[in-house]
Order: sequence, then structure tokens, then C-alpha cells
Amino acid sequence: MSVYAYKGLDARGKSVKGVRDADSAKALRNLLKRDGILATEILEQSEAARKAARDIDFGKLFRRVTTLDVAIATRQLSVLLRSGVPLVQALSALIDQLDHPELKTAFTDTRNQVNEGANLADAMKAHPKIFPTLYVNMIAAGEASGTLEEVLARLADFLDDQTRLQSKVRGALAYPIVMAVVVFLILFLMMSVVVPKVTSIFENFNQSLPWYTSLLIWVSNLFSNYWWLLGALLAGGIYWFRRWRDTEEGRKKWDIFVLEVPLFGPLLTMVAVTRFSRTLATLLASGVPVLTAMDITRNVLGNTELMRVVENARESVREGEGIAKPLREGDRFPPIVTHMIAVGEQSGQLEEMLIHVADAYDQQVEVRVGAMTSILEPLLIVVMGAVVGGIAFAILMPLLQLNEMIQ
Repeated sequence: MSVYAYKGLDARGKSVKGVRDADSAKALRNLLKRDGILATEILEQSEAARKAARDIDFGKLFRRVTTLDVAIATRQLSVLLRSGVPLVQALSALIDQLDHPELKTAFTDTRNQVNEGANLADAMKAHPKIFPTLYVNMIAAGEASGTLEEVLARLADFLDDQTRLQSKVRGALAYPIVMAVVVFLILFLMMSVVVPKVTSIFENFNQSLPWYTSLLIWVSNLFSNYWWLLGALLAGGIYWFRRWRDTEEGRKKWDIFVLEVPLFGPLLTMVAVTRFSRTLATLLASGVPVLTAMDITRNVLGNTELMRVVENARESVREGEGIAKPLREGDRFPPIVTHMIAVGEQSGQLEEMLIHVADAYDQQVEVRVGAMTSILEPLLIVVMGAVVGGIAFAILMPLLQLNEMIQ
């Protein structure tokens, strides 16, 4: 017996679609006819998936699946299941609404495996780029406890929070990066085009130039004549830096550095605390075992120094102790965070306390991002003004001295 996807018209002329088992397409057509449905299209599941892939909007083909895309699909699936729709039919209805081809393919394959008897979590494991370990483990816990609808809703909320947090961090980092690039391009243009034309008048001087003017001319000649060498050095530096950072020792030193760098270090620590607290709380509330939850939470931090601290906490839990003490001894999590976790462990309300921590630090991230933007904007303008002013000073001073000599 095979699985077929069908489309047809009911007795009222309304379009219907669905998935059913049958010995053949002809047998399914007869079954549908007895149910009052005139079949207009019957395709085996594998063929239906290929047809869906051919019918995709190629304008969306190169857009990668975002966390927000997965969050929306997860929430829609939760609503369908809460409404009493069986899982396979809910997945089919969800697939019909999806636009992104990669996400559509992942859910189609998941539906096919579920229809063949696999668990939802096991079916999703085949698509780790769409459904990460955290997602799959929460689904497995929801299936085991019979609370899949609630877990899906909780997952959607978690992914929405992650999307908002990522947007805040990207907004904080985008402005200074763009401004730095603009300052570099302006400086390169002035040094390679404008300054050489202006300083060419100094060639007829019979007097020595000030050291800062000589330095300006030397830098200008470097940019004009050896820009290719500077580009090669920059590319080589980036290449060797990335190779060094990919080593175990390099990654460790770099991750410690980014946590301690002024201005950005505290922000990244706040983001890590928010991610740690919300992820662990969501996993524990969904019924994931604490050791598994700690292991997943450690891997989503993305910083080896913080991962080391969380791993120590995980080993502490394995030995029957608490989470708060090793986090406090790691000296990377703020004292207020470890204190609140300790209170949550003692009161048996760890999940609720972690949510409070995540919400509090989420607000702090928003405040810190606003403060950082307000500081960096005038700071970069001042730096740019100082650079342009220094160039103008180095050019004008010899001209003023020449004018005094002529008078």
C-alpha cells in the first residue's frame, strides 16, 4: 500500500486536498468517488514532493531559512494541532502555506516519514540546518509527555525571542562597522587622489617641510603607488587571523578577548546570559532532562570560554550538586544572575527564575544598544573630523609659512 496526495472537488464543487493510503491511484480514485469527491489530481508522495519543488518561486530560492521563518511555521503547526487536526494532516496543511522552498522540502520530508510511522522528532533530525538539536530535543520531550502542542507554542515563543535578540545585536554592530568602512573609504580617496594633487605644489619649495607634512606625503605616496600591496597585506592578515582563530588555542584566546574588550564585551556577556537563561528555561519547562538541557545550552552560546563555565556546571549537576556555584566560580556570569539561579534551585522554581533573568537582561541589552549607538555616533564623527582636520593642517601650514616668507 502506498501513500498518495490528492486534489479534487466535493459535492458542492469546493476544492479539497489531502493524503490517503491506497493500493493504487485507481483504487484511491474509487475510494474518493464513494466519499463524494471527484479526484482531479493524484500523485504518490515522492512525486508530489518533486512537483512541489518544481513549482517553487525561484525568486525565493536563494533566501536562506531564517529563525523567524521556522518560528512562524512552528506556531502555525501548534495552532493546527490545538484545533484537533491530526499530525499528518496538520503537516500537509502547513506545507501548503509555506513559501520558502527549503523549508517546504524539510516539512514535506518530515510529513512523509511521520506518515510511515516515524516520530516527529526523529523525522526532523534529517534536517539539522532547519531543525537544530535544541528544536528536536524539545519536540521529542513534547511527544514523550503528550504535550506537543504546548511545546510547539513554547518553541515558537523562544524562536521569536531569539530573533528579536539577534536583531538588537546586529543593529548595535552594524552602525559602527558601516561608519568605519565609510571613514576608511574617505581616507583612502583623500590619500590616493586629493592629497597628491595638493601636495604636488610643495615640489618647488626650496625649504624643508614640517615633519607632519612629510609624513602626510609619504602616506599619500604609499596609498597611491602601493595600494595593491596594502590590499594584499590586508587580505593576508585576515586569512592568517582566521586560521589562527580556528585553532583551539586561538579560539580560546579570541573568545576571552571579545568578552573583555571595552564597550562590546559587556554587551556580548549580556547577550550570552539572555541566551543561556532563556534556552535552559525553555528546555527544562518542555521536559528535557537537565543534563541534556545543559549540554544543548552550552552549544548554543558560541563562545568557548562561556562554554567551559557551563560545562563545569553540567559536571556539577552530574555529581548531584547545583548549577549556581560553578557558574559563580567561573567568574563570567554576573553575581546577580548566579544568585537568582541559586534562589531558583532552592525554591524549586528554577525555570521561572531563569525566565526572569532572561527578561531582565533582554531589557538591559536594549538599553545598552541604545546607549552604545548614542556614544559611537558622535565618537566616529569626531574621529573622522580629526583625521580630515589633521590632513588640512598638514597641507595649510607650509602654505602659510610660504606666504609669510614672500611678504
